[in-house]
Parts: sequence; structure tokens; C-alpha cells
Amino acid sequence: MITTTGLTKVYRSRGREVTALDGVDLHVREGEVYGVVGRSGAGKSTLIRCVNLLERPTSGTVTVAGQDLTALAGRGPRAGSTLRQARSHIGMVFQHFNLLSSRTVQDNVELPLEILGISGAERSRKALELLDLVGLGDKAKAYPAQLSGGQKQRVGIARALAGDPKVLLSDEATSALDPETTRSILQLLRDLNRQLGLTVLLITHEMDVIKTICDSAALMKGGRIVESGTVSEVLATPGSELAAELFPVGGEASGPGRTVVDLTFHGDAATQPVISQLSRTYNIDISVLGAALDTVGGRQVGRMRIELPGRFEDNVVPIGFLREQGLQVDVAGPDADEQLVKEGAK
Repeated sequence: MITTTGLTKVYRSRGREVTALDGVDLHVREGEVYGVVGRSGAGKSTLIRCVNLLERPTSGTVTVAGQDLTALAGRGPRAGSTLRQARSHIGMVFQHFNLLSSRTVQDNVELPLEILGISGAERSRKALELLDLVGLGDKAKAYPAQLSGGQKQRVGIARALAGDPKVLLSDEATSALDPETTRSILQLLRDLNRQLGLTVLLITHEMDVIKTICDSAALMKGGRIVESGTVSEVLATPGSELAAELFPVGGEASGPGRTVVDLTFHGDAATQPVISQLSRTYNIDISVLGAALDTVGGRQVGRMRIELPGRFEDNVVPIGFLREQGLQVDVAGPDADEQLVKEGAK
């Protein structure tokens, strides 16, 4: 549904060049919720603004619903009618709501329909229908100043849906909200994704957003996507930086001659007493250095860092036992290179 190929954006100012996007390849499948995560300055906001051509890419292509938007953009600074028409099917939700304070809630939702030339009666019907959809049917005549932050964002979402978009873009839509309100907005986005068949591309710096609603995710650094895939694929990838960010666990070996192992639990394995079974089976003392457990996509997923007595070669059999139980096992610390050499020789 959304594809970018070799997407580059270079800003030029006072004789200097700053590369915000550096050859970004992104593929978002129809009907999925796709999250792009990264720290400030990673290029996330530039990417999402290039997807709907609010920012003109320096090079590369953007295709949405089969249309190459970069081919429609032309050469001038203003969008042509064909690009404006294509953009009407792409909804955008902003971090700071961007509501007009002088207009009522209903009037704010009607604004894009007014721009599209829709008649007054049809605008009113559509706006009230969308306000009901986002749970604000009783706030149509209120003004933005009378609303909470979460309610303002719901108005922003209703406005983004006014043009019956196929794609919904979310630019840090929950970063200005408290945790409880964030959860409600994320649940609304997931419900709209399912009810309307929307493809949702969101950017965030919050890992909880990825865990809560995303089907797929990408990690951005320095204007590049350094890792991407479905959330389940990412969690099953040995050494995944994104998995480590989603479920951070820490802890160092208590001394020399110890093996530190990172475990990832999926599905049924997350509820099994695997560690106690390992301890009893091989009569070894196991130290838990860190652990994290959460629900992703309706399934329990967990990560744990444990310490085993002895070096890696002394723990080959116990590590094999853990893998037989369906756990992903990654050796951490100085023994990691040794493991890679041994496994590469098999």
C-alpha cells in the first residue's frame, strides 16, 4: 500500500547540506499498522511528510495505493490538482492536533470536506458520523479550548478520516498525551484499522506504541532504516537491536568463567517453568540478571537474561535444552563471538 524506494531528502541552508533521509526503502502492506521508531533527529518526521509529499523528496519515489506521488508532484513548489486529489485519500494526524480554535469541533472536521467542495448538508452529515465513530458525538458544538488533550486528538483523527482515506499517517500522535489517554487513542487507531480496513503508518519514539498496536516496525537511525520486519520476525531475529529496544534487559556477568545468555519467549513458552526445569535437569544454579514480559499482538512475549556457571563450552548441553523448549537463545558478552565461531563451523 505504501512503498518508498531510495528516498532521500537533503536540506540546504547557508551553503551547508543536511541529509535527513538517506536512501530509505520502506514497504507497508495493505491493512497493517506499521510503526517507525527512532530517536529525535533520526528522520522519522521527514519520512512521514515525504510519504504524502508535504515535503518534496530530493530523490527516490513514493508510491501510495499504486500511485507514484513523486511523478505527480511536478517541478513547481505548489501541488498540482492531480497530486491534491491523490493526497485527499491520505489522512494525517498531527502531534499537536492543529485544530482551529475559532471553529467548533464539527466545523473542524468539516474543513477538509469544505476544501473538497462538498455541499453543506453532506459535510454536516459526514462530520457528525465521524464524531460518533471516534466517540465524540456529544461534542459537535464545543470548541477546542473546551476539550481535553485526548478529545482534541480524537477530533484530529475524525478530521483525518473526512476524505475516506485508504491510508492514515500518524505523526507522534500520542507523544503529548498522558499514558491512559495514549492507550485509548492507540486502541481507537487499532479499531479504525480493523473496522475501516485502513493502512496505518505511524512514527513514534515510544516503544510501548510499537508493542501495543503495530503489526510491523522499522528502526531508523541517521536517516536510514537499519532494521525492519513484522514484530514477531524482529523478536525472533538473533541480535536484533529493535527487539532489545522493545524488551530491554540488562545485567553483567558476576565474574569470570560465567556464561550470560539472553532468552526470548514466545506464546506458550512464555508461561512454562523452563528455567526451573533447566536447573533441576542439570543440577545447576542459575542467576536471573534481568527480565521483561509483555503482550504483543495478543500473545505473551518475554525476554530474560540469565547467568550460567562455567564458560560457553561447559554449557552447550543446557543451551541446547533451552532451544529444544522453543526459546530463542543468544549468548551475550565475550562468549558470543566464540559461539558464532563454533556454530559457523557446523
